Amino acid sequence: MSDVAAATVDQVPVTSPVAPPNARLAGAERKARAREMMLHGPIVRTLVKLALPTIGVMVAQTAVGIAETYYVGFLGTEVLAGVALVFPIFMLMTTLSNGGLGSGVASAIAHAVGGGRQKDADALVFHAVVLAVIWGAVFMLGVIWGGPALYAALGGRDASLAAALKYSNVLFAGAVVVWIVNMLAAALRGSGNVKVPALVTLIGAAVMIPASPALIFGFGPIPRLGVAGAATAFNIYYLGALIVMLAYMRSGRSGLTLTVSRLEWRLFADILKVGLPTAINAVQTNLCVILVTGAVGLFGTAALAGYGTASRLDYVMIPILFGLSSAVLTMVGINIGAGNPARAHHIAWVAALIGIGITETIGLAAAIAPSVWVGLFTNDPAVLAPGMTYLRIVGLVYGLFGFGFVTSFAAQGAGKVLWPSVAVTARLVVAAGAGWIAVTSFGGTMVTLAVIVAVSFAVYAGFASLVMFRASAWSPKKA
Repeated sequence: MSDVAAATVDQVPVTSPVAPPNARLAGAERKARAREMMLHGPIVRTLVKLALPTIGVMVAQTAVGIAETYYVGFLGTEVLAGVALVFPIFMLMTTLSNGGLGSGVASAIAHAVGGGRQKDADALVFHAVVLAVIWGAVFMLGVIWGGPALYAALGGRDASLAAALKYSNVLFAGAVVVWIVNMLAAALRGSGNVKVPALVTLIGAAVMIPASPALIFGFGPIPRLGVAGAATAFNIYYLGALIVMLAYMRSGRSGLTLTVSRLEWRLFADILKVGLPTAINAVQTNLCVILVTGAVGLFGTAALAGYGTASRLDYVMIPILFGLSSAVLTMVGINIGAGNPARAHHIAWVAALIGIGITETIGLAAAIAPSVWVGLFTNDPAVLAPGMTYLRIVGLVYGLFGFGFVTSFAAQGAGKVLWPSVAVTARLVVAAGAGWIAVTSFGGTMVTLAVIVAVSFAVYAGFASLVMFRASAWSPKKA
């Protein structure tokens, strides 16, 4: 990142014509206090303070998804399987906007804040919105146009394919809105402001969870929309979040102000130098899930539905990991920006160990009692069996996934993306490549596939950890 070893004292931001001076001052004071804690405060306490609101955001979003899956389960196995086909594609979009390009936005703004470059930090917000509009349009048009072929290739047939298309077309019609909301949230995280995105999301989730069944099954004057109702609820949720986030970012109270600014390649480069490799990692991560889903689809609709419900536990852990990892990315980025790499390295190790502890605890619980999770969504024995098989095996190594995830974000905060990229590629090759070969060429079963996925987590953690042992990744930057 440019100018990362510069000043250690915040510059007071220039008053924007759209924000009252007292609002700008309050935002600047909050930012200065947050920066001081990240540079000199207790590591664990600061990590927790930064992570908990983001975890709340992601848990709320995941709760919405789990509730939706629960409701959709009443529409039948074919519809549940159809939603399972769409889910990895939607998660690709959300991980790209939150953890892919969103990480680039957070990292660039953290470095700007750490270096005292408030004007650049504000301009980066507008650049993030421009990228969000472009990528949101790409997803909307691409999925609506290519959905039939994609979901058929993943194993969608007849009723399950029809359900997938009905759900997907409505869901991805709101892609631009999803991108803007997630990129604005990433910008706020990069500046150390995590409470407002959390509050917006929690309120939205509290409204959406009861609203979703009303749209799916009908209620009073609301017509029964079926699986399309679940997608409509998502879009309403994100539209409300967009309105609130835009008003907040325009006000200047956040410490960052969204205003139209001149587009500069150097600011796009600050975002993309971390965001693009991380986005490629996100594509590979979700491609891995998509290809494994396709391999499971070869076992039939019931297996596909079972795997889809079981693997949602992966996405329950991601909110926790993402909250922790966003905090470590911001703390590492600001310390690197302020010329304090030794503290940045220490922060990375503390966060990685916390990540292992949390995810391994969840994984062991799932491996010991997989029916507790899978049974939330279905009572069909043909669906329960493959889901429980997956959790009994993969749950044992969730800690490795957690370690790799957190260390990858720490590396992004330091501006080092090589080994995280290698780690994600290796996981893709093992899980998807070896998984497909095992199933199609050697008659592999669900047990075989689950073992291969577990091995892929070990490979992922091994490569991701290498950045932690490379002195060059944590050495002081030369002026």
